[in-house]
Amino acid sequence: MSGFTRLFGGGKKKAAAPPSPQDAIQRLRQTEEMLEKKTDFLVKKIEQELANAKKHGTKNKRAALMALKRKKRYDKQLQQIDGTLSTIEFQREALENANTNAEVLRNMGVAAKALKAAHQQLDVDDVHDLMDDIQEQNELADEISQALTQGVGAQADIDEDDLLAELEEMEQQDLDEKLLDVGEPDLELPEVPVTAPPAAAARAKRKVLCLCLLFWL
Repeated sequence: MSGFTRLFGGGKKKAAAPPSPQDAIQRLRQTEEMLEKKTDFLVKKIEQELANAKKHGTKNKRAALMALKRKKRYDKQLQQIDGTLSTIEFQREALENANTNAEVLRNMGVAAKALKAAHQQLDVDDVHDLMDDIQEQNELADEISQALTQGVGAQADIDEDDLLAELEEMEQQDLDEKLLDVGEPDLELPEVPVTAPPAAAARAKRKVLCLCLLFWL
């Protein structure tokens, strides 16, 4: 019995796999293009029938009425297509949004797994130990730098204040020597006369005579 069922297709058929969002979006776009072409065709037919109705006017009312009837049918079809296009456009946009959300979720899931795998390779205690080692090495490097800048041997005992005082003393001595090397100014003084003036010579002679008279007395 089961053999006949399989032979004549009486068994249950496997459900067809649903189309992917990309396939569904592509089909909806193709449908939109087809309906847009149909819309362009109907717009042209409406314009044509309207022109026919105006052409016949009151001269041929029957032909004018037939043209208006066809125009009405085209208008109705155009309205139906517009409604269908709106529905298809809404469905396509919903599929595109759903596809985007699904892709975002997949990527977020991959990122979460990668992050979890990365964290499994890390240990909080190891991280703290590593940071402590880095801090210790930085402190050691600072101590080495300070030791190198302090100087070696006798240079470390030299006081900069003493050196500055000695330098000021040397500059003062140099200034004093320069002041002593400056010569006296050349001042032209009047010459002292060799011979005394006549009045002074007369007074001197009288003093000599007075001394002589005192000696003889």
